[in-house]
Amino acid sequence: MRFRNAILFVGLAVAWGSAFTAIKAGLEFFPPVLFAAFRYDLAGVLMLGYAVYATDQWIPHGQDEWVLVGIGGTLMIAAYHALLFIGEQGTTSAAAAIIVSLSPILTTGFARVFLPDERLTALGIVGLLVGFVGVGILSNPDPNNLFETRTVSLFLVFLAAASFALGSVLTRRVDGELPIETMEAWSMLVGAVLMHGASLALAESVSDVQWTGGAIISLLYLVVVASALGFLIYFDLLNRLGPIEINLVSYAAPVVAAATGLLFLNETPTADTVVGFLLILVGFLLLKRKAVRAELDSLQLSFLSDRQS
Repeated sequence: MRFRNAILFVGLAVAWGSAFTAIKAGLEFFPPVLFAAFRYDLAGVLMLGYAVYATDQWIPHGQDEWVLVGIGGTLMIAAYHALLFIGEQGTTSAAAAIIVSLSPILTTGFARVFLPDERLTALGIVGLLVGFVGVGILSNPDPNNLFETRTVSLFLVFLAAASFALGSVLTRRVDGELPIETMEAWSMLVGAVLMHGASLALAESVSDVQWTGGAIISLLYLVVVASALGFLIYFDLLNRLGPIEINLVSYAAPVVAAATGLLFLNETPTADTVVGFLLILVGFLLLKRKAVRAELDSLQLSFLSDRQS
């Protein structure tokens, strides 16, 4: 199909962008960390089943591969989602999605520290700073009350994005050859266990869950659409497009989060939210300008080739 990649890209943006709205809706019925743990109990089992089907190695072998799983489970699943779910209690779906869209920028910053081969140019540093300015404008903290609920919530979401970015960089330092499907599956399961432990430490209880129709719908949506279906599309596009275009999903997802938040939760984006998002997008384009330009040139050549054939 001629527009297959574009359709899948939009589908992934919808699945992952609407996940922020599903989280916000489900937080009405679940304690936050327990909610995240339940999500990955089920999603991890589904992903492990897919790894058994799609790969020749569905169990990690050796220390390096288990280190990969440990990093993914601790930083990219447990820390990221626990902080995100707690943080979303005090902010909107769109604002949370925009803060998370900072992850590719943070990844570049961490790579400069932990990966010796990575270098930031002067324009790249400007892009990094522009992204942080965008976060500052979006959060718009009150200097006289830095611990107000919204500011603290956005800071927790920022820590979530930083955890995911750090995890993605640290996994590149490990020499394991684990298939990505297997790594994702076991990271989800390890992350779920860690989040159950954190939930107990926070005195959350299953008895606090309100098992309403809305609760079940939000949980199943996150498990089936945002996790299982979303990652299936992600794996397919990663092979076809590469990591740069996949990163662009981070900047389509907030648009979906804003639309679904407005439609289902009556959340209205503010001017600060829009300006913050645009600055973070500009920061990403400055950081990844060469790779983005190369991808655009490749798409143009592909389009011209299709027209000639």
